[in-house]
Amino acid sequence: MGVPTTYVSSAPQHSLTAEILNILNHKNVDTSKFIFGGERLGSYILQSANGLSNGEVIYDRKYSSFSTLKTEDIDWDGLFDNCTWFHWTALTPALNADLADLMLTALKIAHEKKITISVDLNYRSRLWQYGEQPLDIMPKLVGYCHVIMGNIWAANKMLGTTISDQLNRSTSSKDYFDYANIVANEIFVKYPHCKHIANTFRFMDNPQHNLFYGTYHTPIENKISAILETNEVIDRIGSGDAFMAGLIAAIYQKKSSQEIIDLATELGFKKLFNKGDFINL
Repeated sequence: MGVPTTYVSSAPQHSLTAEILNILNHKNVDTSKFIFGGERLGSYILQSANGLSNGEVIYDRKYSSFSTLKTEDIDWDGLFDNCTWFHWTALTPALNADLADLMLTALKIAHEKKITISVDLNYRSRLWQYGEQPLDIMPKLVGYCHVIMGNIWAANKMLGTTISDQLNRSTSSKDYFDYANIVANEIFVKYPHCKHIANTFRFMDNPQHNLFYGTYHTPIENKISAILETNEVIDRIGSGDAFMAGLIAAIYQKKSSQEIIDLATELGFKKLFNKGDFINL
């Protein structure tokens, strides 16, 4: 996308980690701030490798290098050196209380350094297993964010915004757009640092089907993308991440509101036709 990017996580210093980092380096992703330590590489297992069935997802994250990170393990000034944008995922505070505390520290420091902060509200009920619910943790973290991406259901679970049980697969895109505008207004009032909100709407009628569109909101504008549909899905894993990447790049490059949501949706949809973790742009 033409945006210099650094990936930070933690894993053991062994050959599998080296292989993963080497792949990222060949994609022009900087991994120089990666944190080596611990003895386990976290993973998750899908019964369907490309997400084309309703197979169970098994998370194997306990005692991994990343899940055992502590606030004092990180050189915060070094982490944020030459950084203008910090993106994090709601999967991190879902793992345990220490990581929720670590995220709060990270966000406070990023805020002090006047770094743009974005979050992906990816809700996974199987991960929140340490006695806290998202509403106990996420609002104080999201309070530091300038860009919030997710969907209206995740916002309800994590931020306490309204949701209607009348919304379903047959709800029109216009009605979803109107409701997304209502939810966005709630978020802008509750989280005054937030200036950008984006939602994905993805519906599947069968394993090969995907109906995909997005909405984008600022305090003064609301936009919806084209409605994209296919019956030829190859790999749906990562389509939300691709959407988020397009969103960040478009905002970073100061594109218009319509261009922002169009690019994000285009990349999210394009991921459906690319096997594996990377899109061939």
